[in-house]
Amino acid sequence: MKFVDEAVIEVHAGKGGNGCVSFRREKYIPLGGPDGGDGGDGGSVVLEGSASLNTMVDYRFTRKFRAQNGESGRGRNCTGKAGDDIVLPVPLGTTIIDEETDEILGDIQAAGDRLVVAQGGFHGIGNTRYKSSINRAPRQFSEGTVGESRNLKLELKVLADVGLLGLPNAGKSTLIRAVSAAKPKVADYPFTTLVPNLGVVKVDAHRSFVVADIPGLIEGASDGAGLGIRFLKHLTRNRVLLHLVDVAPFDESDPAQQALSIVRELERFSPTLAARPRWLVLNKIDLIDEETLKQRRQAIVEALDWEGPVYEVAAISGRETVRLSGDLMTAIEFLNQQEAEDEEVKLREQDVQMQMQSEARERIESLRLERQAARLGQLSDVEDEDDDSIDDTDVEVEYRS
Repeated sequence: MKFVDEAVIEVHAGKGGNGCVSFRREKYIPLGGPDGGDGGDGGSVVLEGSASLNTMVDYRFTRKFRAQNGESGRGRNCTGKAGDDIVLPVPLGTTIIDEETDEILGDIQAAGDRLVVAQGGFHGIGNTRYKSSINRAPRQFSEGTVGESRNLKLELKVLADVGLLGLPNAGKSTLIRAVSAAKPKVADYPFTTLVPNLGVVKVDAHRSFVVADIPGLIEGASDGAGLGIRFLKHLTRNRVLLHLVDVAPFDESDPAQQALSIVRELERFSPTLAARPRWLVLNKIDLIDEETLKQRRQAIVEALDWEGPVYEVAAISGRETVRLSGDLMTAIEFLNQQEAEDEEVKLREQDVQMQMQSEARERIESLRLERQAARLGQLSDVEDEDDDSIDDTDVEVEYRS
């Protein structure tokens, strides 16, 4: 199934039903009085988190959703039927944004979480509600209000505790295969992952965390090179980032410069994300000797001015991955405990995540506008050349069977 992490949809809530003007007319009751009922409320549009979904592909082609209108009231004080709500399932980790105002309406993070994105219209009132001692035969009624309509942008960011960051072929997919049951594609030739992969790392019987493998970055990704920075937004929900560095690159490039290029791209994408806790993981240590490893480790640490944790692993054989997983589990449990015990820490973490997501949207949108302007410039240049060199009246069309 194709991985789609963004979608724009149009939602319309139902209109409230109108009130009714009616008078009781029965045998032997000539002055029965008003008995017009109220209308029904319009249906609302609701988004609900679903653990069985992991992509927005369902909303790529069907984009308009309308809830049911409420029915009008009737005589004999009959109330109109309320319109049914329409419930749209979305993957966990979906952020809902109003396209017109850029307001973040909410975030779906758990299965069963619900968010009303378009409120149904309020019902109209029948003439029974207007009767009084001085108005015994009211003919007033009110119409139902129109339901809300919105254009929404749905952004999916995978929910994971740990995110893998690095160049293509750094061994991210191999590492996630080594520590979890996930089976992303790996091979003995260079290529890059095209979509994010999630894996559950089970440390003990009741201790586990989720790790996310995103497509690799290359130098110039923040300017649109390669797959660009589109998938970097998935790291904004991670608590810890693992920066994987290939210490034995197949093209014999400098690992220190490769590591530095990733940090630069991360800083250009989101300074807040670049400041998140990162651990340095040196991969493929089984391909070089101890002395070369020591020299390259020192060069990488100096180039990055690194002061955080450094791990040396061989993902393909699982060497040192158990210790890495255990330390990650301990760190995640500590962070979760801090949030549970201190509300201020929890609120600060939420603010940081909102800031990262805002920076990510701004960067991705600016890159999109730059690409659009470049395409328009190229089209205008081609049109100018065509106007100078081609005369449409001289074109002869030949059809061949």
